Amino acid sequence: MSEKNKEKYYLAIDIGASSGRHILGHLENGKLCVEEIYRFPNGAENKDGHLIWDIEGIFEHVLIGMEKCTEAGKIPSAVSIDTWGVDYVLLDNEGNRLCDAVSYRDHRHDDADKAVEKIISMKELYLRTGIQRQQFNTVCQLTALQNDDPETLRKTHTLLLIPDYLNFLLTGVMRTEYTNASTTGLLDAILGTWDLDLIRKLNIPSHIFTPISEPGTLIGPVKENIEKRIGYSPLVYMTTSHDTASAILAVPAQSGTDFAYISSGTWSLMGTELIRPNLSYISLKYNFTNEGGYKGRYRYLKNIMGLWIVQRLKAENAPDISYEEFSRRASEKETDGLVDVNDNRFLSPSNMLTEINTYLYESGQNTAEDVFEAASVVYRSLAKCYAKAISEMEDLLEKKFDVINIVGGGSNSDFLNSLTAQITGKKVQAGPSECTAIGNMLTVMISSGEIKDLWEARETVKRSFDVKEYV
Repeated sequence: MSEKNKEKYYLAIDIGASSGRHILGHLENGKLCVEEIYRFPNGAENKDGHLIWDIEGIFEHVLIGMEKCTEAGKIPSAVSIDTWGVDYVLLDNEGNRLCDAVSYRDHRHDDADKAVEKIISMKELYLRTGIQRQQFNTVCQLTALQNDDPETLRKTHTLLLIPDYLNFLLTGVMRTEYTNASTTGLLDAILGTWDLDLIRKLNIPSHIFTPISEPGTLIGPVKENIEKRIGYSPLVYMTTSHDTASAILAVPAQSGTDFAYISSGTWSLMGTELIRPNLSYISLKYNFTNEGGYKGRYRYLKNIMGLWIVQRLKAENAPDISYEEFSRRASEKETDGLVDVNDNRFLSPSNMLTEINTYLYESGQNTAEDVFEAASVVYRSLAKCYAKAISEMEDLLEKKFDVINIVGGGSNSDFLNSLTAQITGKKVQAGPSECTAIGNMLTVMISSGEIKDLWEARETVKRSFDVKEYV
């Protein structure tokens, strides 16, 4: 056996709303060594008037990436998948998909929160679930589906969230992972179980939900046909399957200290870690959410539109230049323009540059002369939004945060990181960029006994990866 095959490898499959990647990792002299094995594009597609995920296409990429490990001669003993939250797949009693997996950005969900509010007040919903108001939360999506296509819900035997469905395709086992389930707005914030009374009140069939499992749960080996294709039989684990939960697990924070973070990517998730949820009225008013975290912790955070707007600007107007070049050219533009990055108009417009300029015009501001000036407006608006969010969080929790840890792909944006430090008045520590995949595999390493606990995992991150500071 070659030297490299003596390592115990873990494969983290991290699938975001715009791309997916297979990251292989192992421990070496107390440090986590990671390498990208495979990367693929992702994105919602238009079909029959709806934005949908090509879920079978995504699964094909999952398998291709697993095959790449065989080609590299680095066989993982464990595989685990994280994805974005709230979206789901509906199955019949034989495990067959009933319909397309509709994206949270689909216009079917426009104002779906108002439909929910006709049944239960947002205050009561928040007290029960702790989840911030967003029209695309699963609770809102299912209410919209009930109004739009009740027959499909009537036929549904099982609902699986996206990572749970991919695990089912790998193993044949149906389970629901806790951190991702918490984003649905249907989970009891205290007990961490499905709120069946709420589900029935919303006229959603309660039998479609599978029992909740904790992150780190062993699901089992891959199915025989999968083993034949990829050439090995890894164990599949249920990781912290919501991508933000994985990212936050790997924040290189100091043990025993309060820390603020931004998981920066398509979305910006800004918050801190709590040991109990904050279900107060003022927390509801500020629209903070209490999503489930690792081992009884809560991801107390605010969802901010994030780099989605920049991604769309670049894709529509400057697809041939790198993000680094795009950001650099945006940084050269002087502008005082600001937009509300959380306005639903930016969720899925037909043309992002036009939408930004329409917003600027309607609010009495100068419109952007080109896409780079528009991007500069967005970057500055994001930093302003971060400053507002951390100020609100400090008021709510009655504590001060001196440092903001920025992790995820957005941690590579020097311009945005500098603006964040400048506008918030906080020190910014940026990195690692692959924090989600790292947290994904660390969850499994803890479960398998290779790493002792959460804080040893975070110390491992600090030892293993460089962090860049901005003041």
